[in-house]
Amino acid sequence: MPPPVFRFAPSPNGYLHLGHAYSALLNFDLARRAGGRFLLRIEDIDATRCRGEFEAAIYEDLAWLGISWETPVRRQSEHFARYREAVERLAGLGLIYPSFESRAEIARLVAQREADAPWPCDPDGAPLYPGPAKSLPPDQRRQLIAEGTPYALRLDMQAALARTKELAWHEDGEGPGGETGVVSAEPEAWGDVILARKETPTSYHLSVVIDDALQGVTDVVRGRDLFWSTSVHLLLQQLLGIPQPVYRHHRLIEDSSGHKLSKSTRSTALRELRGQGATPADIRSLVGLSDDFRNTTGGC
Repeated sequence: MPPPVFRFAPSPNGYLHLGHAYSALLNFDLARRAGGRFLLRIEDIDATRCRGEFEAAIYEDLAWLGISWETPVRRQSEHFARYREAVERLAGLGLIYPSFESRAEIARLVAQREADAPWPCDPDGAPLYPGPAKSLPPDQRRQLIAEGTPYALRLDMQAALARTKELAWHEDGEGPGGETGVVSAEPEAWGDVILARKETPTSYHLSVVIDDALQGVTDVVRGRDLFWSTSVHLLLQQLLGIPQPVYRHHRLIEDSSGHKLSKSTRSTALRELRGQGATPADIRSLVGLSDDFRNTTGGC
């Protein structure tokens, strides 16, 4: 049997915080314990927010924590052609359609529908796509694209589900509601998810499953905030005929108010803690990893 492969895949759109440290250290420790491999992947598809200084800081912070990784590091921005191939393959199956509404127009459509009844939201709390783009005639779609109208490429969820078998995964950690063991996937809860945009030929959902497959990742260990994203990932894996890794979702590191740490809320960065005199051992203690590593469950 080949050794298991774990990965840590941050986005260079801010400095790493304690939540990132916990996930990176947990993956690194699990890989060492299993005699496996540990990969670092840079998920930098968002050209407007990702910056070179943040990527450099990722390498610096992880090395300071005592984490080592295989090289070369896969950077998603260098593999857009591969993601585009996957989109074209799904389009060839009749599972992709373009939508042309702006975020403001989508918000207006949702408000109109909510005048009659509450409009459903996806597991992240975003309203499901309410627009009519799926029923646009092909010639009208081609005309809008030829005119340079911005668009998003969406997965026709109903058509995709009609092509797949029952979807489920074995959860080796625990979901936000205590879910563990065999979990039934619910990709329909996400509606017609965006898989690519005019300016970016991929999305998180698409690139993560492509990369995990191409890199031979066997064990995906990540935060519970991504638990229900697994439903979409299983659907894409089955549609594209790529392997399904083992999934294990771990607890989140929270601030004093009980909210998960986030770059967008400027949670204290590792570099700041290091500047205040913290050591790698202090970071392990702060995230409770010393106790976790003694447990076979990894404290998930």
